[in-house]
Amino acid sequence: MLITGPTATGKTALALELAPRYHAEIVSADSRQVYRYLDIGTAKPSPAERAAVPHHLLDVVDPDERFDSARFRTLARAAIQDIMRRGKRVFVVGGSGLYLRALTRGLFAGPAADPQLRARLYDQERQAGRGFLHRWLCQVDPAVAARLHPHDTVRVIRALEVFLLSGTPMSQWQRAHGYRERQFSTLMIGLVADRETLARRIAHRCCQMIQEGLVDEVRRLWAQGYGPELPPLRTIGYAQIGAMLQGRYTLAEAVAEICKETRRLAKRQLTWLRAEPEVRWCPAAQAREVAKMIDRFYEQGT
Repeated sequence: MLITGPTATGKTALALELAPRYHAEIVSADSRQVYRYLDIGTAKPSPAERAAVPHHLLDVVDPDERFDSARFRTLARAAIQDIMRRGKRVFVVGGSGLYLRALTRGLFAGPAADPQLRARLYDQERQAGRGFLHRWLCQVDPAVAARLHPHDTVRVIRALEVFLLSGTPMSQWQRAHGYRERQFSTLMIGLVADRETLARRIAHRCCQMIQEGLVDEVRRLWAQGYGPELPPLRTIGYAQIGAMLQGRYTLAEAVAEICKETRRLAKRQLTWLRAEPEVRWCPAAQAREVAKMIDRFYEQGT
């Protein structure tokens, strides 16, 4: 059972509401909630929520450790098998389309990571300016570049790494693989909201994060030695508050940028998920309709 959708559509709240009814535990499919100490800016479930429903794949690595879809797949599969062995059901919850695809349909066997090549690419991005690597990717693999934000440096570098090491664009690797692996029988429900509603929810979340102490969270991370150059701290929320602390934004400007980038993220997530044929869409906050879909799924014995 998978619950997905763009950010701020209420995935976590819905899962917390329904999981007890189905004796389920939650496996997070969020690419940022895996990092320790990144709590407020990732909208990580609270300690009380985790106590109410067991969660898995939260706080897995430190902010200076590498984490990718392959590692997610390995850990998620292990968590799912453990939950099922204990006679519980599984809710996989999150908006990372790549993580969900990796879990349900596998990964192509591309070249292994090359730390030295990645370091050189990071240096090129710093020297040439943000967006340089994405413009390069547009030339060698426009299909993948079209799906990635120019500032998504981690995934842009991986796509370039695959091309430079193999001579074959990542999009060709993906087409050849076809994502045909199927280990689990799944129901994937996508939550969706109209643009105005989603914009309001995003604005509310951004203000709430500031009220809950996002600025102090960024300060603490820096004090722990996790500086603004790390990939998790270049993501939405952390990057803008970091820029404010460096004097490049006022707080109001930082919040406005967070809201703008979050709306863009939601649009990219929706585009990705709409390309997934198995997603069954449901308006956000309609727990009763979602429950009916889940009931039918479990009644079929799949």
